[in-house]
Amino acid sequence: MHALSHLEATSDLSTDTFIQALRRFTARRGPIQQISCDNGKNFEGAKNELEKALKEIDQHKVNEFLLSESCDKIIWKNNVPKASHMGGVWERMIRTVRKVLSTILYEHAGRLNDECFRTLLVEAECVVNSRPLTTEDLHDPSSLPLTRNHLLTMKNKVVLPPPGVFQKEHLYCRKRWRQVQYLANEFWTRWKREFLQTLQKRQKWTNTTRNIQVGDIVLVKDENLPRNQWPLARVIEVYPDENDKLVRTVKLHIPTSKSSLKRPIHKLCLLV
Repeated sequence: MHALSHLEATSDLSTDTFIQALRRFTARRGPIQQISCDNGKNFEGAKNELEKALKEIDQHKVNEFLLSESCDKIIWKNNVPKASHMGGVWERMIRTVRKVLSTILYEHAGRLNDECFRTLLVEAECVVNSRPLTTEDLHDPSSLPLTRNHLLTMKNKVVLPPPGVFQKEHLYCRKRWRQVQYLANEFWTRWKREFLQTLQKRQKWTNTTRNIQVGDIVLVKDENLPRNQWPLARVIEVYPDENDKLVRTVKLHIPTSKSSLKRPIHKLCLLV
């Protein structure tokens, strides 16, 4: 897992708020070439709004400037609907971090103000980015494994917690920074346990099977359908991966619907 983690707190899930969070990210992390995300309404709204704003400026001058600065335009890449697993490593990291943070905040949210909450997020971000990238130099006792934090901070030192022993009793003291440090220690203990499970090899999706083809009849899985509903569909288009040529996404035509829709193959059952 080689993804860097960046946690950003927002006041709501609106398009406007997401665009501002995106600007904070780029202002701190630098230019980006591609945005990969799911099909959340705020993400789709931001994509449409930024594309609309792009049309208001001189495209020729923009292209000349980007070429002169050796920059690329931002490519917006959305996952297929109902296929969050296609986010790969970053969706997995989001899940583990969110699961631990949700538990901690459910138990102690009432004791955190806005400043403490933002500090806890940054402490959690530091914990996640401290996981090792390589194991090349473990034979050298004086060498530490390379981590994401080394790349972000450009320093070879480990980011250590502040001095002191932080116990559960500090949740009830007036020194809020001690409350945050205790919760950060709680996050470290719980997240480390969750993260180690993700390093185990999974048996799912490791065997190659026949690609779904145009004309195949499939059963569409939908958890929101009422009982006894079995929607059948015909595959009208397939999208092979550029690298391994395996089909993971298809376009379907459902007889009871006038429109077509895209679905990942794990949401389909091939009828043979």
